[in-house]
Amino acid sequence: MKICLFGGTFDPPHIGHLLIAQTIFESEHFDKLFFIPALNPPHKDSDAITPIEHRVNMLELAIKDNPHFEISDLEVKRGGVSYTIDTIQSIKKENGFGSDDLYFLLGSDTLKSFHKWKEPESILDECQVIVAVRPGFRPSDIPAWILSQIRFANLPRIEISATTIRERWRTDKTIRYMVTQPVWEYINKKNLYL
Repeated sequence: MKICLFGGTFDPPHIGHLLIAQTIFESEHFDKLFFIPALNPPHKDSDAITPIEHRVNMLELAIKDNPHFEISDLEVKRGGVSYTIDTIQSIKKENGFGSDDLYFLLGSDTLKSFHKWKEPESILDECQVIVAVRPGFRPSDIPAWILSQIRFANLPRIEISATTIRERWRTDKTIRYMVTQPVWEYINKKNLYL
């Protein structure tokens, strides 16, 4: 099995997430791609994040028609702060994956702070890290010890961010076509991001 983990807050999950996931799934010939919503990301203010049940519900709506995508609730069940190294080690232990079988996908915007994550060296040892390049990214901003152990993926560059989506919603601008229709309807029904 060749598995890819795609972690994040997914607040909300948007078209950019889905396009990146589908493209990486096809180009790398993964058997399965797991979206892993973070319960309490260490780098974000937990009071500013939408409750996990809404984020999981939106993610389920966003990926429901893709048989290659699944959601892992590992970080939700574990509780506490969601550290990537803990998640990777748990998934490897539960499934018997080797470091060559497990991949972790992250965006180049996240890569800038990767050296500040919990045990970044261990993450690089425990799995293969693939980076989706976002607009404005400069490799010169990244320490050489990280650059030498990661791989950049040739993926579509989509100028959509969850922050922009939330701000547009708050200012009564449409987010249609930035998220899937079921996610748009869910946000509307639940009055998220007001």
